[in-house]
Amino acid sequence: MSSQTRLTPGEAGGGVLRRYADVLPLTDATPAITLGEGDTPLVRSVRLEKDTGCGALYFKLESCNPSGSFKDRGMVVAVAKAMERGDKAVLCASTGNTSASAAAYAARCGLQAYVIVPHGRIAAGKLAQAVAHGACIVAIEGGFDDALRLAREVTDRHPIALVNSVNPHRIEGQKTASFEIVESLEDAPDVLCLPVGNAGNITAYWRGFVECYQRELATHKPVMWGFQAAGAAPIVGGAPVADPQTVATAIRIGNPASWTGATMARDESGGEVLAVTDEQILDAYRRLAQEEGIFCEPASAAGVAGLLQQANGGAELAGKTVVCVITGSGLKDPERAMEEFALELEPVAAELPAVEQEMGLA
Repeated sequence: MSSQTRLTPGEAGGGVLRRYADVLPLTDATPAITLGEGDTPLVRSVRLEKDTGCGALYFKLESCNPSGSFKDRGMVVAVAKAMERGDKAVLCASTGNTSASAAAYAARCGLQAYVIVPHGRIAAGKLAQAVAHGACIVAIEGGFDDALRLAREVTDRHPIALVNSVNPHRIEGQKTASFEIVESLEDAPDVLCLPVGNAGNITAYWRGFVECYQRELATHKPVMWGFQAAGAAPIVGGAPVADPQTVATAIRIGNPASWTGATMARDESGGEVLAVTDEQILDAYRRLAQEEGIFCEPASAAGVAGLLQQANGGAELAGKTVVCVITGSGLKDPERAMEEFALELEPVAAELPAVEQEMGLA
């Protein structure tokens, strides 16, 4: 690895546009906007590493981005380029995280945000964010794929920037997470695990790792393992899913916009795109919270569920460095957290003996 080509991190908190200007499609006219996105922690596992047999297992906490998900990396680039073009509004179709991110950056930059969501299929935490940031929200009778189709049609007819991952600037921004992983590990991992919904993220990570290798920042490229929910697994099944179903709402997508990019990442890396059940996802969700101290939304747990599935299936992981991407915060979906973890609380007397007894200390 050549130290001469290693990127030098920009000012702390300076954001993706400043830190990675050399690898992004920026010009002198691109506004340097930021909400402090990027520079997210890479945290080593304390328990699941042993259970999976990995040489080292890390979690990339993209949940620590400003709006609580990985979407901010790409959104900052997409919105900056929209402003550079003179656009006054942005639009996205969303199952939640994209809407929250688009609305946040639009509010920051004085733009109008429009969001098309599937009615009744968006987690409350994500919808609350878009509402709080002042987005105009249109709920449709249909799924995400219908919402994206309509978003494309609207932006074809009106001077509004489409900021879904079909926007190439989104993918460019999201690839910067690969550069951060390489910087933290001083090389690429052996395996990268992540959820796959609309498939922009697996596309972006692969692009980033390829560029790191080309720039001699890494000595190799990782194997990419992407995981779809079993009820929303079009890439695994090889055909669109008309009515995708899963508790992991962020990946409840039946016809991914970046399907081609995902299969390219899979094939070029020698990797896999596989399915995990809702039960596996929720088991990983609980284990991350209770064994690792990481509270993520269910979709984020799909990558960890997939890694556990691979390990239990006999995948050879000894001595290998594995990174699982935690794509979004558990606060995105508070209903699921309460359903999984909440207890029926009965008040006790405000006296020490009663409290000790309730704690099992008496």
